[in-house]
Amino acid sequence: MNNKHNVNLNTNTEIMLIDINPKLPMRNKNVTKDFYIKQLGFQEIGDYEGYLMVQKHKIEIHFFEFKELDPKENYGQVYIRTNNIANFYQLLLDNETSIHPNGKLETKPWGQKEFSILDPDNNLLTFGQSI
Repeated sequence: MNNKHNVNLNTNTEIMLIDINPKLPMRNKNVTKDFYIKQLGFQEIGDYEGYLMVQKHKIEIHFFEFKELDPKENYGQVYIRTNNIANFYQLLLDNETSIHPNGKLETKPWGQKEFSILDPDNNLLTFGQSI
């Protein structure tokens, strides 16, 4: 991208990016809400026509309605860091949350302990902790 005005965006200390909230597709708001609240312990913070917002601790995820979504062709992904991945993993297992078949808790070569799950629309949620 061409910066026509030669403004250095790296030195402006008055403007800071402070958070990021992924937006993922959902086919059915009630199914999505049920999964994130009952399976993962999120709380609903916004429910609007065609739009849902959930939060757990400092993590906020937004969902937009996409009724025609083919879950087999959904590549939505989000990486969520946690401070106690082993306990969180065990809590999900105890809650009978399905872990992705290729996403069991393991240490990765890039220095992260990770596991993954799929939501009802095949959005991949990877949870990680630096080791």
